[in-house]
Amino acid sequence: MEATEIRKLAALEDTHWWYRERRVLLGRALRRLAAGARPGRALDIGAAGGGNTRVLRAHGWRPVALEYSAEGAGVARARGLHVIRADARHLPVPSAGLGLVVAFDILEHVDEDHVAAAEIRRALRPGGTALIAVPADMRLWSAHDVAVGHIRRYDRAGLRAVVEKAGLVVDELWSWNVLLRPVAAWRRRRSTGSNLDAPHPLVNLGLRTVVTAERHLPVRALPGVSLMLRAHRPA
Repeated sequence: MEATEIRKLAALEDTHWWYRERRVLLGRALRRLAAGARPGRALDIGAAGGGNTRVLRAHGWRPVALEYSAEGAGVARARGLHVIRADARHLPVPSAGLGLVVAFDILEHVDEDHVAAAEIRRALRPGGTALIAVPADMRLWSAHDVAVGHIRRYDRAGLRAVVEKAGLVVDELWSWNVLLRPVAAWRRRRSTGSNLDAPHPLVNLGLRTVVTAERHLPVRALPGVSLMLRAHRPA
């Protein structure tokens, strides 16, 4: 992702409906994990400004923010986070040392996504958890994907195949941002570049209200804008 897009993301992530709800979903996943094991060392791959890293820290994990770009790493450091700059295909961490790896919107940027997935498996201790999110469905491909550096969008079978090839066991795979998919598809057809911008506060509130409703509706098996996955490294 270009530096300009990283700056946009860092400026928006605290208030934008998309990123706020994603942090809520991450927090819910972390609470479920805490029921089975104590939080330990974690890695947030592609941390950008560190929004998700801060969620990890708030839930008791000892996270490191890994960011490829100097721009994103600088923002995360300014927020008091432990940051390392590296490529997702070459994680500078010991093998089998992490209880959790978070990789939200990363694999779609990597040519060799299977290599990045294999690195996640290597870094996890046996029984450790990977939380992964990717953009869904090549039918939604648009100028926005090009502008933010996507190489692909995923279907369920494709994402599962990449993760399982890496040696991880998929525990759960579901769609997110289902209710707003028609809006996203309409906007993407008219897109001429990145859609990463600040919506009007009332629009932001409305979109957040809609996407929040998904927490309580049986829509996770339907097509959405994103796919989310939870997996673990087998013993």
